[in-house]
Amino acid sequence: MAPRANWKGYLKVGELSCPVALYTAASTSDRVSFHIINRETGNRVHRQMVDADTGKQVESEDIVKGYEVSSGQSVFLEPDEIKAAVPESDKTLELETFIPCDGVDTIFIDRPYYLAPADKPAAEVFELIRKGLTEKNVAALARTVLFRRLRTLLIRPSEKGLIASTLNYDYEVRPAKEIFSDIKSFKIEGEMLDLAEHIIDTKRGEFDPSKFDDRYEAALAELIKAKIEGRKLRKQPKPEPKKVSSLLDALRQSAGGKKTPPNKPAKKTVSRKTATPQRKAS
Repeated sequence: MAPRANWKGYLKVGELSCPVALYTAASTSDRVSFHIINRETGNRVHRQMVDADTGKQVESEDIVKGYEVSSGQSVFLEPDEIKAAVPESDKTLELETFIPCDGVDTIFIDRPYYLAPADKPAAEVFELIRKGLTEKNVAALARTVLFRRLRTLLIRPSEKGLIASTLNYDYEVRPAKEIFSDIKSFKIEGEMLDLAEHIIDTKRGEFDPSKFDDRYEAALAELIKAKIEGRKLRKQPKPEPKKVSSLLDALRQSAGGKKTPPNKPAKKTVSRKTATPQRKAS
């Protein structure tokens, strides 16, 4: 069965354009899912919309979106009013700005989608645009109305197609200084820094998503299987933390008990000093 497109429109750069389709790239549909069940009857339970004060069920035709302007006072927004307020979509993804492929902080990346030609005649123009991005090693920023919202997308070449990732707005991303401003700075040098660098060097590798197993999903699947078979799962023992006398001792144990990494001369003992936190603009 061919995958179903989430959105169809046109990819445009200058006077070039071609019909394209957007497909979901990441999905949670394969995760273990549950129903809400009445323990006494075994029947499924359905949620109902209930008035918070009267406790009575509210019919769907009486439900409306509201924005609270003061305590107990809200303005109502009808579906047709909201629809009229949303920008009209011209179904066009126009590549407005070209940036380095790593030019967007990953904290702004929301959801990824596959972008592909919508039909065979579109393939040549699509390939020309994709090839141009690849050769110049750049990504593109484009905007369109997607799922009733004006969204900015980061478009990058990937294999024979493009990846279009929706981006968070600036106001949606919390400033890093809210979290990091109170972190104290320490002067780390000498053996401590050498050992930390050595540990990093010995654990270098490549990103391979197939090697990351979802232990939560696997545990749920095993629990369900055990329930069906009428057996109890063996309780997994908790790993006992290793006792270390100091941060330097912990580093030495992590590095295999070596006092200093090979081919590096020992340096003076680390000097720890509290300083004014170093802040970076978010």
